[in-house]
Amino acid sequence: MTRTLWAVSDLHAAVKANTKAIDSIRPTNPGDWLIVAGDVAERTEKVLKVLTKLRKRFACVIWVPGNHELFSRSTDTCQGRAKYDELVEGCRRIDVLTPEDPFPVFGGVTIVPLFTLYDYSFRKPGFTVEQALQAADDRQVVLTDQFAIAPFVDIRAWCWDRLAYSIKRLSRVTGPTILVNHWPLVSEPLRRLAWPELSLWCGTRHTRNWAKRYNAQRVIYGHLHIPTTTIVDDIPHVEVSLGYPREWCRYGENWEWPYKVMEIDDA
Repeated sequence: MTRTLWAVSDLHAAVKANTKAIDSIRPTNPGDWLIVAGDVAERTEKVLKVLTKLRKRFACVIWVPGNHELFSRSTDTCQGRAKYDELVEGCRRIDVLTPEDPFPVFGGVTIVPLFTLYDYSFRKPGFTVEQALQAADDRQVVLTDQFAIAPFVDIRAWCWDRLAYSIKRLSRVTGPTILVNHWPLVSEPLRRLAWPELSLWCGTRHTRNWAKRYNAQRVIYGHLHIPTTTIVDDIPHVEVSLGYPREWCRYGENWEWPYKVMEIDDA
C-alpha cells in the first residue's frame, strides 16, 4: 500500500469560488496525510470548520498558521497571541496537529510544522524598519496585516520569540526532516514578487540556513500565491498555495496541486 503526504496552503475558504478546489483535496489512500500551510481563513470558526472536514478525509492533518488566521478586529475577544492560542486549542479538539504539538514522523521523516511570522528584515539595504514601512506606504503597497495584526501585538517581538522557541525544538530533532512554514524561510522566492515592498511581510532573514542546518529534504510554504519550486543549497523550497481565483485560473494543466510531498510503500 502506497501512502502519500500531500501539501496545500492559502485556501482562503471564505472565497466562494475556492470551494470546489477545497472540496477536491482528497486522499488517494486512507492512510494519506495532509499539510495545510496556513491562510485557511480569517475567522476562527471558519478555519476549524474547514480543518474538520479535511481531518475526516485524511489519516493526519498538520496545520501551521498564516497571517490571515491571525487577523483580528477591535471587537474580537481573542486578538494577537490569544488568537493563535484559540486556534491551537481548537485544532486539538479536532485532532489536527499544530506547531505546538510533538512532531509527527512520516516514513522515517520528521514533519516539522513551524510558526515564525516576520520581522521586516527582508527590506532594502540601508533602510531601517520604519523607513522601509514608510516607503511601502508611500507606494501604497501595504498588507492588511498592518491593520489587522500589528495593532494587537508587537509582531517583531513575537517573531523573535517564535524563532527562539522553534530553534530549541529543532535542535532536538535527528534524521531527515520536512520543514513547514507559511512564510518562506529564504529570500530567493521573493524575487518573483511584482512589488518588492511586499517582502517586508514575507518572513525573516534569521531562518536563512534552517533547511540545511536541520537536514530538510524539502521546505513547504505558502503566502506568496506563486506556486513554484526554488532550489537553495540543493534543497527544494516548494510554494503550495491555492490563492485567489484570479490567480489559480491562470496556472494551467501543469499545475500540481495538491502538491505530492513524498510517498511511502508499506510492506
